[in-house]
Amino acid sequence: MESVHELSTPPAAATTDATTDADTITVGARPLTPAEVVAVARSGARVEIAPDARARVAAARDLIERLADDPEPHYGISTGFGALATTFIAPERRRQLQASLIRSHAAGTGAEVEREVIRALMLLRLQTLATGHTGVRPVVVDTYAAMLDAGITPIVREYGSLGCSGDLAPLSHVALAALGEGRVRTADGEETDAASALSAAGIAPLVLEEKEGLALINGTDGMLGMLLLAIHDLENLLDVADVAAALSVESQLGTDAVFAADLMALRPQVGQADSAARLRALLAGSAIMASHRDPAVCTRVQDAYSLRCSPQVHGAARDTLTHAALIAGRELAAAVDNPVVTSDGRVESNGNFHGAPVAYVLDFLAIVAADVASISERRTDRALDRTRSNGLPPFLADEVGVDSGLMIAQYAAAGIVSELKRLAVPASVDSIPSSAMQEDHVSMGWAAARKLRRAVDGLARVLAIEIVTGCRALDLRAPLEPAPATGAVRDLVRGAGVAGPGPDAFVSPDIEAVTQLVLSGAVARAAGDAVAAFTTSDFSA
Repeated sequence: MESVHELSTPPAAATTDATTDADTITVGARPLTPAEVVAVARSGARVEIAPDARARVAAARDLIERLADDPEPHYGISTGFGALATTFIAPERRRQLQASLIRSHAAGTGAEVEREVIRALMLLRLQTLATGHTGVRPVVVDTYAAMLDAGITPIVREYGSLGCSGDLAPLSHVALAALGEGRVRTADGEETDAASALSAAGIAPLVLEEKEGLALINGTDGMLGMLLLAIHDLENLLDVADVAAALSVESQLGTDAVFAADLMALRPQVGQADSAARLRALLAGSAIMASHRDPAVCTRVQDAYSLRCSPQVHGAARDTLTHAALIAGRELAAAVDNPVVTSDGRVESNGNFHGAPVAYVLDFLAIVAADVASISERRTDRALDRTRSNGLPPFLADEVGVDSGLMIAQYAAAGIVSELKRLAVPASVDSIPSSAMQEDHVSMGWAAARKLRRAVDGLARVLAIEIVTGCRALDLRAPLEPAPATGAVRDLVRGAGVAGPGPDAFVSPDIEAVTQLVLSGAVARAAGDAVAAFTTSDFSA
């Protein structure tokens, strides 16, 4: 039983912060946590502005208003923008300048972006506004907070951002709604015009003053929001990947000897050791594994790579996710705007809006999703091939020749994996110039984030197919009993209405049901709870 003790924490759903249980998230007192962003984006947590943040915002605004009265031009305050940065704008035209900026930049097209992404984007822009480094008035901060709390979600279109000068088009669609223009969805999902939604919520439309238009649209908030949501999901999915691998190793009569801690120590990769420890714990107590430990019974020298190297692949994915979380945490602590109000009272142009740091890790995670899905699909395929499954019927079919079993489920996994490989091609290397060559190198971070969202969904479905396959294969090893953890997952799947071995039935609903169990964290929780219970019983024994 020693292997169980080596797992410091059992597999569980995506890591959460205590703040996700809070009804209200305070903005401006410190950088937001990833869990707080997820809570507002997905769970509708309310927001409030920290009192000291409101004071910082007011002080920065005083500086902007003094510069607005200066006869010397100041970028973004008394000048045009981008390639028009040298054009002086008279005071009486500046409100028109700000409104024109928002209207012209709200040029998105394509499918509507998901509500959770827009709420994350709005919250992250609000966080930057609350730092006091953007020069907006307190009413701008209050308006964004009120829109979030009212559940007003501006309609943002998928295409339009190059990920440099910020996510200009998506952020402009949000700003346009704050002005009472454009289209939004209400808290119940109904589409309406922004003016009506604001009126119903008792929110006065903004009339932008100097600098405020730029402050609302110069940020990496869209790509960062999608990165944080993807990290949250991938933390769960990588735990699920270990569960799926354990099901495959066990049901295909593979060996867990290759996951030993001393072997992992020979290659001190942190994620690899973590994944191997999880596999040891997930397989502990398995009568199926015990049935072939005797060398006289087991004649195979070693398992195929997709079984044997699961910790190496899953572990590399974990380490990449850790790096992505590091970059996301730094970006959460940033105040991205151009120009920016410095702590010593200067207003300076800068390039912090360039999305390269975020874009790179978004692309890295798309590679992770593709490769973890790829090795999962290979494990599924082995279970269905009678020449490699170590005694299982072809395609796990009930009546071979009459039934097809899970043959086409593997086709679905293969098709998704093929697409994930295409989605793994990086977006961040594909710059294209804009704004009359002023913005001549862009990050494409928004595009990287959009394809990562699809990749995460695809990974969840490939893992679900492996779990459906692994659970059926476990049942076919009866009367031998699986490990407590894998058995708990099998029982969870059966409880969701997915039948065990038998004649062919409609497969698609089974895949959809298990995909929801995967995405909700139920699979990882079931396995983790079983590991914890088995560990406790082992100690008590």
